[in-house]
Amino acid sequence: MTSDLFELASVLNVTIEYSDLSDLGRDGDYNMQTNTIRLRDGMSHRLHRSVLAHELAHAKFGDTVSQFGPVNAKQEKRADEWAAARLIHPNDYRVAEYIHDGNVALVAQALDVVPSIVHAYQRTLLRCGDTLYEQARMGAGQWSRKMQVGNG
Repeated sequence: MTSDLFELASVLNVTIEYSDLSDLGRDGDYNMQTNTIRLRDGMSHRLHRSVLAHELAHAKFGDTVSQFGPVNAKQEKRADEWAAARLIHPNDYRVAEYIHDGNVALVAQALDVVPSIVHAYQRTLLRCGDTLYEQARMGAGQWSRKMQVGNG
């Protein structure tokens, strides 16, 4: 599935570079002016694909660092949720959550992502009775996926 992310980077004409980002205290960043994603060298596979998907979201939306904290926070939240939607399939999530009794760290490991991506995915879910909606918004029919989940 990581190959899909590299294909998307190619479609977006994004250059991916690997370097030592330890002085910045982060695993990746996106520069809109150069259309470049920098990723920290030596990350685990789970972290690599999670960070790459997150940074691709910034590229897709043309995010730039703002001097306003709430703007940055909104961009970070959107990037995590966008990454989660591309990295987590609902059926895989359902099985992992059931097997690991909702333990986010174990669910993340089973889904080959980091826990923050699982938390982001969970934020996009809305359960109403026996129906689960993914990315629900106000208004009839405004969701990306609808699933019956039943209790028994």
